[in-house]
Amino acid sequence: QVQLVESGGGLVQAGGSLRLSCAASGRTFSGYVMGWFRQAPGKEREFVAKISRSGGATYSGNSVKGRFTISRDNAKNTVYLQMNSLEPEDTAVYYCAARLNFYGPDGTWDYWGQGTQVTVSS
Repeated sequence: QVQLVESGGGLVQAGGSLRLSCAASGRTFSGYVMGWFRQAPGKEREFVAKISRSGGATYSGNSVKGRFTISRDNAKNTVYLQMNSLEPEDTAVYYCAARLNFYGPDGTWDYWGQGTQVTVSS
């Protein structure tokens, strides 16, 4: 049982940067693979990035490679998403998720946060 709370969303101009945080409850945070997803109004949920339990392996979606970086601090029970060179197309609600395995379909994430809004203006 994992509880996730996202923070750090807001309004930013195109070309700017933003860092999202996801705080997890409990003492077993290091046992979970963590991921970020996003969903814009009227659009399907989209995979953004994931990170292994130790933080030694990451994988990002094609739409954000080279711009977004996922990281984690197990001592703080927190996973981050550093977003650079933001574009209006990045506007969406961003969700944090957790599961036991690094590999698997996007539909197999077990726990989800409430989401945080990111709005990028032109």
